[in-house]
Amino acid sequence: MFTETVLRDAHQSLMATRLRTDEMLPIMEQLDKAGYHALECWGGATFDSCVRYLNEDPWERLRAIKKRAKNTKLQMLLRGQNLLGYRHYADDIVEQFITSAAQNGMDIFRIFDALNDVRNLEASVKAVKKNGKHAQLTICYTTSPVHTIEYYKQLTQEMTALGADSICVKDMAGILTPAAAKDLIPALKEVTDLPIEVHTHATSGTSEMTYMAAIEAGADIIDTAISPLAGGTSQPATESLSTVLKELGFKVDLDDEVLVAISDYFKPIKEKYIEEGVLAPKMMGLEPRTLIYQVPGGMLSNLYSQLKQAKSEHLYEEVLKEVPRVREDLGYPPLVTPLSQMVGTQAVFNVLTNERYKMVPNEIKDYVCGKYGKSPAPIKDSIKQKIVEDEPVITVRPADLLEPELDQMKQELKGLARSEEDVLIYAMFPQLGKDFLEQKYQLQDSQKRPEEKIVRIQAVM
Repeated sequence: MFTETVLRDAHQSLMATRLRTDEMLPIMEQLDKAGYHALECWGGATFDSCVRYLNEDPWERLRAIKKRAKNTKLQMLLRGQNLLGYRHYADDIVEQFITSAAQNGMDIFRIFDALNDVRNLEASVKAVKKNGKHAQLTICYTTSPVHTIEYYKQLTQEMTALGADSICVKDMAGILTPAAAKDLIPALKEVTDLPIEVHTHATSGTSEMTYMAAIEAGADIIDTAISPLAGGTSQPATESLSTVLKELGFKVDLDDEVLVAISDYFKPIKEKYIEEGVLAPKMMGLEPRTLIYQVPGGMLSNLYSQLKQAKSEHLYEEVLKEVPRVREDLGYPPLVTPLSQMVGTQAVFNVLTNERYKMVPNEIKDYVCGKYGKSPAPIKDSIKQKIVEDEPVITVRPADLLEPELDQMKQELKGLARSEEDVLIYAMFPQLGKDFLEQKYQLQDSQKRPEEKIVRIQAVM
């Protein structure tokens, strides 16, 4: 089975999530009848990008897509206790967000935690199950001395026991090699009967080979992108893998003629974004060094950008070599949002200051203090001392220390929010969300006829 990523991860990976809703809707009917297992269309950075850059309501996007996808399940990416923001939220926010997403049309919730700390998935899974939806729990794949086959088997067992409906192996950096996939998938199949989906990126140049190895080893679902937005830092092309797998005798439900129509639709959209400079050609290339440094493609460009701003591009290779050293110091966290940004920034600081941990971002201090969860491997006392000195380290689930916050946020947004969804936009990005809502409703009210304004004001009073 195939999950199509063009509406979420493909354009997030290639062009910073700039695809607009009005560019998605005209092709929804074709996407819906192509025969996909699911359409990944929401979550990840789409929520942020809608509000921050596109002046779109992400909830309206979800409703519009659902209205047109009558046969195919919709899927989103959720960062566990971080939801779609960049901090841990209290459990009442997590429950309301997932309830609202389910009510607005979401079917499959792909839930991950950057540290593979299963405690950070508990509230999300509980809310998904309460709403009768599909909870796909996610292994953030990485390699290190502690990330062994046995580690992943244990993680899969914990996720299965937690109530997962399926398991996703999320290779966010394109570092899952064919040999590793050949070993990993059967090992997971030994400890769970759940469907296993594999997600990778084409960054390192091994993705199609990895998918073939994973499928032959028993994987049930793969993530692909329609060809105009495939390759590079995105996923492998849907059409190519569909053709190859059919020729090899696998049962594939995709309609090749519909795939051609979908591809033809996105070709001019891709060209437009290339001409505007939003989709940089370098994002379509290969970076085999990903396999050496374990750095996701998007992280590579971010590191270079940081160094360019500091007029220190000549230190790029040195920073790349520093990344795995920082990662080892911090207990081998997977390089996925937000840990990828945090580790990368620390590596840049270490190189620029010519002294390791002379400058430490607050996020790294919080991580070392346990506020993001449990590190995969213990952090050495000498590193802890250097970064946070004698600050206490928490060992409980981080969200256990958070007080309920939904009612307080409703109070803060009183007079502006007109729905639960409005409050959740504010919860994800307080100042940005508030500005967005003010602009949205000022525009809507200015477009109403005078008598409609009077009726609405009287109703509120």
